[in-house]
Amino acid sequence: MRELFDVDEKFMLRAIELARAGMGNVSPNPMVGCVIVHDGIIIGEGYHCEFGRAHAEVNAINSVKHKHLLSQSTIYVTLEPCAHHGKTPPCSDLILHHKIPRVVVGTADPFIEVAGRGIEKLRNGGCLVLEGFQEDKCLALNRRFFTFHQKGRPYIILKWAQTADGFIDIDRSHEHFGQPTWITNDLSRIAVHKMRSDESAILVGTNTAKKDNPSLTVRSWSGNPPLRLLIDREMRLPAELSLFDRSVPTVVYTSQEVAGKENLEFKKIIFNGFEVEQILEDLHERGILSLIVEGGQMLLNSFIDKNIWDEARVFTGKNTFHGGVKAPVFDAVFVKSEELDDSWMFVFYRDK
Repeated sequence: MRELFDVDEKFMLRAIELARAGMGNVSPNPMVGCVIVHDGIIIGEGYHCEFGRAHAEVNAINSVKHKHLLSQSTIYVTLEPCAHHGKTPPCSDLILHHKIPRVVVGTADPFIEVAGRGIEKLRNGGCLVLEGFQEDKCLALNRRFFTFHQKGRPYIILKWAQTADGFIDIDRSHEHFGQPTWITNDLSRIAVHKMRSDESAILVGTNTAKKDNPSLTVRSWSGNPPLRLLIDREMRLPAELSLFDRSVPTVVYTSQEVAGKENLEFKKIIFNGFEVEQILEDLHERGILSLIVEGGQMLLNSFIDKNIWDEARVFTGKNTFHGGVKAPVFDAVFVKSEELDDSWMFVFYRDK
């Protein structure tokens, strides 16, 4: 029995590996991978490639050359097969149609339209359904999706670069506005652009927009740019800033009533100390699964002080400023570090 359990874990790891290939393309859906095994041999594989297109189970079943083997096989799927009609038919119905007798699931689906119904349908249809294989890894894989449905907000990643002595910027005068103060290296900037391509939206505040004039696009990596978000309470930022170039969809949160343009929307909110909550509520309504907060000290601290964040990625360079704008201070659990030539990326999770 233990040997069979180990085999199930092994094939679930392969399904997780496949699921990751959908990163940046399937939101607001989860990343899902699927493997079909007959007599210890993989006969079909698939993953959810793009939002609105076929799910992982469909792609895996379609890849099986000899369909008659399905009735003697095990299907491994990282997330509970759906039981509802969305943009595609229910995957649980497809599994039952092909009489696949054994279904191994990584974790249940928190989405209210599924939430155990897929597993129940499969069991009622005669399938042996086993749950919880590589569950921790499956939960981590779709932490954005789970946060969105369980907490009613996007998964929030705080991001900043800091010097070896703990500063995120010098004290800049107005004549130094318009260009960012580089702290890390080119490899770190590529890593930042890759991160942007993985996430749904990115937010900066007024001071960062004014001082750095960022584009917040994906230039050093291939992939989809995130939805750009900007806070400009009084609409005082110059129209010449890159964030107003309408090259990619952008939302500006402001206290003013402003008519939008193509790829440039102005969303009125109330500046009453609950701006963070209003922005997150708006993003949830838009179906945004994840948010990078790439602002300056004030914006980052507004999330830290309210303890509304999930992950922090701190890019640290070797140079020192000996003064300036201090990096945020926060309580967190260290997860991992990654060396980027002469810079480092440190990843933390919020200490719950």
